[in-house]
Amino acid sequence: MKVLVTGAKGMLGQDLCPVLEDKGYEVIETGRADLDVTNSEQVNAYLDKTLPDFVIHCAAYTAVDKAEEEQNKAALVNAYGTENIAKYCGKYEIPLIYISTDYVFDGKKKTPYEPDDKTNPINTYGLSKLKGEEAVKKYCQKFYIVRTSWLYGHYGDNFVEKILTAAKNNKRIKAADDQIGSPTWTMDLAEGILKLLDKPYGIYHVCGGGEVSRYEFVNEILKQSAITADVEPCKTKDFHSLAQRPLYSAMNNARILRNWKSALKDYLELRMGEEL
Repeated sequence: MKVLVTGAKGMLGQDLCPVLEDKGYEVIETGRADLDVTNSEQVNAYLDKTLPDFVIHCAAYTAVDKAEEEQNKAALVNAYGTENIAKYCGKYEIPLIYISTDYVFDGKKKTPYEPDDKTNPINTYGLSKLKGEEAVKKYCQKFYIVRTSWLYGHYGDNFVEKILTAAKNNKRIKAADDQIGSPTWTMDLAEGILKLLDKPYGIYHVCGGGEVSRYEFVNEILKQSAITADVEPCKTKDFHSLAQRPLYSAMNNARILRNWKSALKDYLELRMGEEL
């Protein structure tokens, strides 16, 4: 079976593609140089040529703060780009897996978000990803919308790596104790995506199990890494970020993935093994 992956050179894509190949799939890896998802003619021509059995759409504009200054660019990639992919997949009844985000929620809930909870993004990035979701639902009958959160992995800039770098450079670390979510390792997400193929089409939350504040997450990263550092709890508003963050974005993953703490342990152990 042939699967086309957009954004294959991104943090998720670089973990996902080998997992797919290990399962026996023929993987068509595409990056921006191969396939510009914002160009509808190119999308149609490329998919006509490759004829995938299903598509995993990972390509996205992910700079949350910068999106506030580049709203049109974020919308072009995340909304219009996804619409181009969705139109083709819908026309030819090709199953589409779209990677979305916890930032489609406003963070006002106090218990983990369910897939059918009302969306209400409070930043440009979240809105652009929600528009992508809407395009998938509008044009496709066969789709999986995969909402994930607080991603980290070996192949990209992410929160875990920033904390480890800051600690090793003896920098004081400030972390929000009022921002709560569900950290997710890209390798676990890749495995979770494959699990969905045996499930009915629809919207799924594929994130680390459980919830944790950014402050608690930092302390767990340092504890498991056996690193001592000065960590100061603070509030989200203290960072004066361009984009608002939902204060509570933990999601109910229906046990699709394991607990976030267990995943972090394996990630750090693998990471330390590669450094030796």
